[in-house]
Amino acid sequence: MSAPHSIVFLDRDSVIATIRRPAFEHRWAEYPATRAGEAVARLREAGASIAITNKVPLRAADLDQLPDLKMIAVAATGTDIIDLAACRERGIVVSNIRNYAVHTLPEHTFALILALRRQIVAYRADIEAGLWQKSERFCLFGHPISDLAGSRLGLLGYGALGKSVAQIARAFGMEVIVHTRSPLADAAADGVREASFDEVLESSDIISLHLPLTPQTRELIGASQLIRMKRNALLINTARGGLVDESALADALRTGVIAGAGFDVLVQEPPPADNVLLNLRLPNFLLTPHSAWASTQAMQVLVDQLIDNVEAWVAGTPRNVVA
Repeated sequence: MSAPHSIVFLDRDSVIATIRRPAFEHRWAEYPATRAGEAVARLREAGASIAITNKVPLRAADLDQLPDLKMIAVAATGTDIIDLAACRERGIVVSNIRNYAVHTLPEHTFALILALRRQIVAYRADIEAGLWQKSERFCLFGHPISDLAGSRLGLLGYGALGKSVAQIARAFGMEVIVHTRSPLADAAADGVREASFDEVLESSDIISLHLPLTPQTRELIGASQLIRMKRNALLINTARGGLVDESALADALRTGVIAGAGFDVLVQEPPPADNVLLNLRLPNFLLTPHSAWASTQAMQVLVDQLIDNVEAWVAGTPRNVVA
């Protein structure tokens, strides 16, 4: 009988959910969190054949020290923390999580959009400053409010999350245009229209990003792109922080180049204290702490799929393979 697999979850506290144990003989070890420099020692000590990681990186130099490692199960969709080329060279299978956030992230996207278009933060600040109490009218004006109905949403990226965002947008009565590298075979059925990058950039009232971070998409939105957006446009990013030049965005918001932005991600996470967006105190900018994915329901779906991936690999039918 073959030796049981040794499984090590390097950052168990990154998901708040009940994790069932795989239905095969195994040893299980988990750590609440693991610093990058601790990963190799912990995996070597356990003789890990399967590593589970959410945000703990595993690079080529790490893999060189882990001859027993055969699978890396990433507890997330993004796999930029893993050296995929090095895994392919060493025959290490890498799997990821897919389509688990199709409700929670689009809902968060629209929470940001609605808060900005309805000026929720600005009006709350006015109330806290006592302005409504001193108003001569029953209501308080001062910040223009815009409906979503009749406005144009431009999507950059149209995977499962982009499609779900588009569906919600259509329910609000919005026109949806999409730019993606792959042709849209079902655009008409989805009620969206394919558009060029330039059209999305220049004609959208709201632009929402739903792209992976790759060398091609890094800083896709910078100063030269922001200046081409409509003055009343919003930029929403619940995808990856590196898609946008953060300094350029801060300048654009301070100078009124665009009307506002809602972000759930930053280039470095957790961010350093001097991050330019972290310190941006403007009513037209909302920042949440990479929490768009993290509904209770979505995290349970994530960990269930995570164990499904591990079990499928052990059974010889790997799924969600990225390397």
